[in-house]
Amino acid sequence: MESCRNVELSVEQHFIRVETQSPTARRRYTVVDYHLSRYACYLIIENADPSKEAVALGQTYFAIRTHHDEISTTREQARRLVEEREKLKRYHRVLFETAHGRGVLTPADFAVFEDHGYLGMYHETAQQIGVRKDLKPRQNISDFMGVTEMAANGFRAALASEMLVSEDVQEKDAANQTHYRTGSIVRKAMEDAQVPPPEKLPTPSRSIQEIKRELARQQRIEEEDCTGLWALLLEPSSEPLAQSDDSSASDPSNSAGADSQ
Repeated sequence: MESCRNVELSVEQHFIRVETQSPTARRRYTVVDYHLSRYACYLIIENADPSKEAVALGQTYFAIRTHHDEISTTREQARRLVEEREKLKRYHRVLFETAHGRGVLTPADFAVFEDHGYLGMYHETAQQIGVRKDLKPRQNISDFMGVTEMAANGFRAALASEMLVSEDVQEKDAANQTHYRTGSIVRKAMEDAQVPPPEKLPTPSRSIQEIKRELARQQRIEEEDCTGLWALLLEPSSEPLAQSDDSSASDPSNSAGADSQ
C-alpha cells in the first residue's frame, strides 16, 4: 500500500477493503478482506517471499507477461511499418505506370522524374537522401523510412498519379513539374500539421528486410512457447479482481531511390 501512496495512486481503488460477517452460528464477528486490482496483485507478489511456490509462480507470471506485452507492442509497430512499405510499393508501381504513359520512358527519364518528386518534398534528390541516411549505393531509401515518412511518401505517390491523370499531362517535362508540385504539397501539409519535414524524421536503424526477418523469428518463438507452462502463463485472461485476506496476498527497384522500375 505504501508503494501505491508513493506514486500518488489511490490505495482505496487498488486495495478495496471489504468487511463481511462470519457465518459461524455461535459467535458472529467481522471478517476483513480485500479485493485486489491487477496492480495491487503485482505489488504484493513482487514484494513477497520468493521461496514460497505461489509467490515464485506469481513473479514468473508477471515477468513473462511484461516481456510478452513489450514484444507485442514492438511487433505491432513492426507490422505497421511492413504494411506501409507494401502500400508504398503499390503506389510507386501505379505512379510509374502512369508516368510511363506520359513520356517518362527510359531509366534516365524515371530517375529524373523520381528526383523531381523528392526535390519538392525533401529539397533533396534520391542520391542526397541516401547519403544523408548513410545508405549503400544499391540500398533502397524506401526500405529505411519510419511509418510517418513512409505514409507521407505513399501520399506523394498516390497524389502524383491522380494529378497526372486529372491534369491530362502528356509529356515528360510537364510530368516532372507535376511530380515536383506534388512533393511540395505533401511537404506543406506536413508543415501545416506541425510534423517535422521529411528530411528531419528519424531513419530506422534496420531495413524493412531485417524487420521482416525479425517478425518471422518472433513468430517462430511464439509458436514454440504455446505449450506447457509458458502457454498457461501467457494465456489471455479477463483479469478479474483477486481476493486476499490480511494474511495473504516484390520490389520493382533495388536502387537507392523509390520503387521506380
